[in-house]
Amino acid sequence: MTIKYFQQTDTLHIELRSAEVKETRDLDENMQIDMDASGQLCGITIEHARDRVDIPRLSFEQVAA
Repeated sequence: MTIKYFQQTDTLHIELRSAEVKETRDLDENMQIDMDASGQLCGITIEHARDRVDIPRLSFEQVAA
């Protein structure tokens, strides 16, 4: 998983897994999801991210099973 924040455009992109994107669907005017050929979610893009996500407090934690 890769998380990229583009400060100049205030865009957050979360790549959940590396896959060829076959379709991008708009969830609303500022959020899109990327789907692979089998319809599996592989990415999320959020425009105007500072208004929708707490960017300074973004963290990642892996919890053991």
